Amino acid sequence: MNKYEIMFIVKPDLEETAIKKEADSLKKVLTNLEAKFVEEKAMGQRELAYEIKKYKNGYYFLFVVEASHEAVKEFDRLAGINENILRHLIIRKED
Repeated sequence: MNKYEIMFIVKPDLEETAIKKEADSLKKVLTNLEAKFVEEKAMGQRELAYEIKKYKNGYYFLFVVEASHEAVKEFDRLAGINENILRHLIIRKED
């Protein structure tokens, strides 16, 4: 298992419960594939460096996980097709 840092941005025009639901659903994808969470942070709403899909703000979330390649690949696939996720980034951390 490798260590990964995953950051994703949720659309700002959703209700607070819907934003939390999106983050929980992505977290569940990783936990179902036996990823171990080292750190989980809801960073709140922040201004984007540039407009993404006509949005100037977004809700940032950060997960640091120990996971298999398959778990991260599935997260990447689902985050890519989810319309409520503006951007996501997965970085493999070296120990």
